[in-house]
Amino acid sequence: MGGAARRGHRGLTLIELAIAIGLVSVLLAIALPSYQQYRTKVRNAQAKKDIAVMSSLIQNYFVDAREYPPSLGAVGLDGMRDPWGNPYRYLNLADRGARGHARKDHSLVPINTDFDLYSMGADGRSAPPLTAQHSRDDIVRANNGAFVGLASEY
Repeated sequence: MGGAARRGHRGLTLIELAIAIGLVSVLLAIALPSYQQYRTKVRNAQAKKDIAVMSSLIQNYFVDAREYPPSLGAVGLDGMRDPWGNPYRYLNLADRGARGHARKDHSLVPINTDFDLYSMGADGRSAPPLTAQHSRDDIVRANNGAFVGLASEY
């Protein structure tokens, strides 16, 4: 009777174990891209919010000083980093020679007349024209603050 009881409690076979591992792998292959997309959306939303708040602080500086700050440090935002760990970029377009470095749309027209403020996005690289491959994932402020979002959506 002892032998019959043991036969009912056998362990997993190698085939059953392989099937279980295969099922877990398929589930991970489905879930991981969805999770990555979710994380990207959250980081983009955080960068948009940060840029909107920073833009307001820069505008407040302008109201007080009648000029835009020379750097983010002038408004207490020197160490501010985007969700990917890179510093936010700011360019006062009133500075001499700044127009040549201004962010530009598909027609190579500057997207702002007051100042540029943006995150270089997940890849941490950027170029002045928004149509450049490195700029497509940037979070930008455009139309003097009327648009804040992905460069690829502008």
